[in-house]
Amino acid sequence: MKKLFICAAMLCSTFLFAQEEDKGYFFGGFESNSQWLLDDSDLEFIAPSDQFRSNNYFQLNYNYGKFTAGVQYEAYLPSALLGYSPDYDGGNNIATYFLNFKDKSLDITAGYFYEQFGNGLSLRTWEDRQLGINNAIHGVRVKFDPTNYFGLTGIYGQQRNAFELSEGIIQGIDANLDIASALKMDNMDLRAGASYVARYQDTGINDSIPNTVNAYGGRLDFSSGKFFAGIEGVVKDKDVIANEGELTSNRLYDGTALQLNMGYAQRGLGVNYTFRRLENFSFYSDRLAEGNIFLQQLVDFVPALTKQQDYLLTNIYVYNAQPRLLTTDNERRAGEVGSQVDVYYSFPKESVFGKYKTKIAGNFSYWAGLDADFKEDLSYDVEFIGQGDRYFRDINFEIKNRWDSKWSSVLTYQNVIIDKGVSLGGPLGIQGDIKASIAVAEGTYKFGKGRSLRFVAQHLWTEQDRKNWTAGVIEYSLSSRLGFFIADNYNYGGEGQIHYYNVGGNYSKGRTRFSMNYGRQRGGLICIGGVCRFVPESNGLNINMVTTF
Repeated sequence: MKKLFICAAMLCSTFLFAQEEDKGYFFGGFESNSQWLLDDSDLEFIAPSDQFRSNNYFQLNYNYGKFTAGVQYEAYLPSALLGYSPDYDGGNNIATYFLNFKDKSLDITAGYFYEQFGNGLSLRTWEDRQLGINNAIHGVRVKFDPTNYFGLTGIYGQQRNAFELSEGIIQGIDANLDIASALKMDNMDLRAGASYVARYQDTGINDSIPNTVNAYGGRLDFSSGKFFAGIEGVVKDKDVIANEGELTSNRLYDGTALQLNMGYAQRGLGVNYTFRRLENFSFYSDRLAEGNIFLQQLVDFVPALTKQQDYLLTNIYVYNAQPRLLTTDNERRAGEVGSQVDVYYSFPKESVFGKYKTKIAGNFSYWAGLDADFKEDLSYDVEFIGQGDRYFRDINFEIKNRWDSKWSSVLTYQNVIIDKGVSLGGPLGIQGDIKASIAVAEGTYKFGKGRSLRFVAQHLWTEQDRKNWTAGVIEYSLSSRLGFFIADNYNYGGEGQIHYYNVGGNYSKGRTRFSMNYGRQRGGLICIGGVCRFVPESNGLNINMVTTF
């Protein structure tokens, strides 16, 4: 009730003030994602008693000159979609609200806000409805840019945890300096930044656990001509280790993070390289939230730095970043280290590959555990890189070609090695290394006037896990507004020989899009932008509607 009153007061006061000058405008949107779950004996899936589930989001904002106010109402009725945090089940309330003032050098937000410092190693808050993440901070954020080359950001508040707030208090400062602009260096771009993030959490009478844990970071970015490079490092104070609501050790451990990016780009050619090392670098607004599978109350942002794939079979063996320190009897790990390199090349027009520019891309990524030696008292010695256990290795290639104004094609090949147990959050080697090769052929034919036909053929070979898979997708667009699809990925090499079929379509008009599909959900990790959540296998009808105004 208090939230409703605050939000109504903010919007009404802003609206009434705007009417005096007859200025200002509303904007926002509505999104609904619903499912009707059905029993499926082949998947050994029994639909829960609340078969119908729905996640709904309504956002309303109002802008008048330098002021913007907004609210987001969310309803998860009668329960949240399968695989989302049960903390949302039955929730129905104002979830976020804010009031913002912004002019040339000053930007102030009160209420809920999203923010990122640098690459996000020490702080990133964001919303991703497909992953069930909304870790906005409730408090105050102030951005001050006294010059065109220097800016400061200060934050203070508590992080959102479903419809509640975290026990911890987050505060931080971020500074950015455009050195090249300050020194009038026209032939290069040189920027520096520094950040400080702290979590305060009352530990009661336990004085062996620190109330405040600080993280200090610095970064430097450079580009000149065809080259660019950037480095960021963060050090986190000592803290205890927790897992899914319980302390696992009273010993205090510090944490570090280091990320290096560099690359080269010219007309038709690009090379990007990333190195990252994470040692005990998971950061939550509530220390007891560490290890929760729903990614709630997460402060830092350490996604998996691997190729983000687009197809059914290339998304079976995906990697999930492993920044945590584990000190249990059956699992002792200190973090991860690895790198990724991307190479892009575009052939000239009228080459032997076709009339239009052919594009090829190659990617290699390798991630391993830190080479650490744990002692009996659970202290450890660790190498900067060393020869830790391999978690993931991926080599993939892609060729995109437009043969003429109607035909285009994409060919993809991937060879991956993964410790699936680690990626799913389990002990090292629980399933052993899985080695797989995936081939994909995609073609699209455009008939004109918005009509097109797209087909995808895929195959996965592996001797481990669930053996071989084959998959196919056919999409037909009757116009730019209406389209249909049918898809199936078939685990013909597995014991059950299961088809994961799906059929559906979508319709768009103006700013509204409606889609519906019926079929099976393959269980496993779903990853967006390198951030993953686990979804169970299921069968049912799914409906989605999105509109903006």
